[in-house]
Amino acid sequence: METKPDTEELKIPEILPLLPVRDVVVYPYMILPLFVGREISIAAVDHALSRDRLIFLATQKDVSDEDPAPEAIYDVGTVAMIMRMLKLPDGRVKILVQGLTKGHISEYISSKPFYSVRVDRVSEPATTEQSIETEALIRTVKEQLTKIISLGKVISPEVMVIVENMQEPGSLADLIASNIGLKVEEAQRLLEIIDPLERLKRVNEFLNKEYELLNMQARIQSAAKEEMGKSQREYFLREQLRAIQQELGETDARAEEMAELRKAIDNAKMPPNIEKEALKQLGRLEQMHPDSAESGMLRTFMDWMVDLPWSKSTKDILDIPRAKEILDEDHYYLEKIKERILEFLAVRKLKKKMKGPILCFVGPPGVGKTSLGKSIARAMGRKFVRISLGGVRDEAEIRGHRRTYVGALPGRILQGLKQAGANNPVFMLDELDKIGADFRGDPSSALLEVLDPEQNHSFSDHYINLPFNLSNVMFIATANQIDPVPGPLRDRMEVITLSGYTEEEKLEISKRYIVPRQIKENGITDEIFSITDDAIKTVIGKYTREAGLRNLEREIGSICRKVARRVAEGEKRHFKINSAAVPRYLGPPRYLREEEMKQNEVGVATGLAWTPVGGEVLFVESTIMKGKGGLTLTGQLGDVMKESVQAALSYIRSKETELGLTEDFFHEIEIHVHVPAGAIPKDGPSAGITMATALISALTKTPVRKEVAMTGEITLRGKVLPIGGLKEKILAAIRAGVTTVIIPEQNRKDLEDIPRHILKKIKVVTAKTIDDVLAVALEKFPPAPTSPGKTNATKGKPTPRRVVVTPRKGVVVGAKQ
Repeated sequence: METKPDTEELKIPEILPLLPVRDVVVYPYMILPLFVGREISIAAVDHALSRDRLIFLATQKDVSDEDPAPEAIYDVGTVAMIMRMLKLPDGRVKILVQGLTKGHISEYISSKPFYSVRVDRVSEPATTEQSIETEALIRTVKEQLTKIISLGKVISPEVMVIVENMQEPGSLADLIASNIGLKVEEAQRLLEIIDPLERLKRVNEFLNKEYELLNMQARIQSAAKEEMGKSQREYFLREQLRAIQQELGETDARAEEMAELRKAIDNAKMPPNIEKEALKQLGRLEQMHPDSAESGMLRTFMDWMVDLPWSKSTKDILDIPRAKEILDEDHYYLEKIKERILEFLAVRKLKKKMKGPILCFVGPPGVGKTSLGKSIARAMGRKFVRISLGGVRDEAEIRGHRRTYVGALPGRILQGLKQAGANNPVFMLDELDKIGADFRGDPSSALLEVLDPEQNHSFSDHYINLPFNLSNVMFIATANQIDPVPGPLRDRMEVITLSGYTEEEKLEISKRYIVPRQIKENGITDEIFSITDDAIKTVIGKYTREAGLRNLEREIGSICRKVARRVAEGEKRHFKINSAAVPRYLGPPRYLREEEMKQNEVGVATGLAWTPVGGEVLFVESTIMKGKGGLTLTGQLGDVMKESVQAALSYIRSKETELGLTEDFFHEIEIHVHVPAGAIPKDGPSAGITMATALISALTKTPVRKEVAMTGEITLRGKVLPIGGLKEKILAAIRAGVTTVIIPEQNRKDLEDIPRHILKKIKVVTAKTIDDVLAVALEKFPPAPTSPGKTNATKGKPTPRRVVVTPRKGVVVGAKQ
């Protein structure tokens, strides 16, 4: 509480004792208690009490200074009267002082036993009649003070009463400044302002600042209170629910859930380091609020941890005869693959701990690569998992996402293992050659760890971020072509090639599997429907052109559906489909095979080509015209095939004498080489000897035998180099009615992979040089000297030997050109 003493009648001595105060600035008319503990300060109080009770109060600049020097004390302070004094038991003195008037220290008189100072009284300007500006400022200050009180500022009601009745600017400023809790520096600067109106303006600025701070504080407290109120309400309701459940004899759902998770971790039989991490994360989950976002993420992680088959595995069926029976039952032929699976089971039977093989089946579409994986799993008694990699471009599809991402999940490898429920399934990676790569990473590089038996025992998924053992998994990859698969990935797998099926194999597969399946799927029975072998051959030869069996199954299914419709319409009879009836169900034939030449012709040779849907017969035509050494190539030939023609022509020009041609014959003629079916792109080096034979035949006017087909790459020195796709090419020759096939000598070993019943239908001749080819392909060799222009005498050469190969029974290996 503050009162206004009559200072006009009070005489202020010129020299007063100084009491340095800290943490407070005393204003005139201000009454407050002070605790005095320093000896110098107690001596000053005693001296004042022994005389007129007046003392000068000045604030020291540093609060922590126990013995302030004169320069550490502000010069402007307040002359005060000690109203009461009380000595405390600890030696300190408590005094009650009242500020009287402002003063300025002009001189320090003495410093012992206390500071004595000469004080000049500071007089404020004489009060004149209040202006409108002054009155407005006083009202503004009072309103601001009321506002900050409404926002929670604590000010005594007695002070507010005095403020409401006060109209003098200087006194109002001092009273408000002493009650709004200003910092020492701010309060001191305000005390030093002499002009009352200027001092009140400064107080108004402080009040505005205080109002903004209190307003912001109120908003923060309101938001915090609202959030805290919501949390407290939820907590209160949850506790009530728990109490109700206990009264009803029900258990706490969350506690029960945590107990189930702990039990699931124990049942999962995780490795010790994995179990330790799982229990650590479970402890974190128990401490979290169930509604927090991180709690949901961690709960999903724990579900994955307990669902993964860390130690669950199926027992392999190591009955090798039974496994062979299952493989033979599901798939016709494919002897090499069946043999490889039986070898694995045999080794597994003798050695319990072994790494799972990583196989890669490469072959055209529809040859049974995917279904073969299911048969392998059934033969071994294992679970089967298949994932398609076609079009996958994100590395996270293999390794998963980090748990920090929203909606993160493990990669497809761990997802497949969870789906299988065992850590040793047959895991099929389908369409391996169709993986892409972009800014999200290269999935094929992520597979390097998965498909490496030396590394995959500690495969780390980004989501789980713990090692998982994949060494018991039997990985089987499939691809249509091996070339797009990166070299390091290809090196980690055992590549097994599946070539296309022969017509006989397709017929047998149709009778065993396709026809019975389509009969069942279309709702008819064997009593209603049957199809002859000739009809199936017609469908194979004239309605499909493929290495696999998908289109064949569609066509047979189409026949079955048309029969089913007729049965559903009321026809009651047995439908027996023969070769002549097929066009009635499927329409006119879609494909007509190339027919063999009707007679021996000059300049036309029969070649053999490999395509993704099997082998094809390829006719190469050449003709000679008068000209000036030009060479024309038509038939949409690729660069490699064009180079084969150039190489063949260069060889012929280097051997013009031996072939009975005139010197520099090429400068007098034009040569045109054409390969029919010009709309179909053709490329590859294996037509080299066919090109050479057709050119030599045209240049020497020697006919080519119509029953002979050939394949092989030619060099400038007339060597015949090996080719690929031999099985498919021989099958194409048989379909075209060719009786003799010429192949490179170095392909002799590949004949062991072709079944004996196929080789019985055709004569195979091997050739090391182009002379060996010409000796078999031309009607006469060496040819007669009938080349264009003037002829030279030919040098006689012995007729090259003809080699007929009788192949040994072997294992089928597909080849690609």
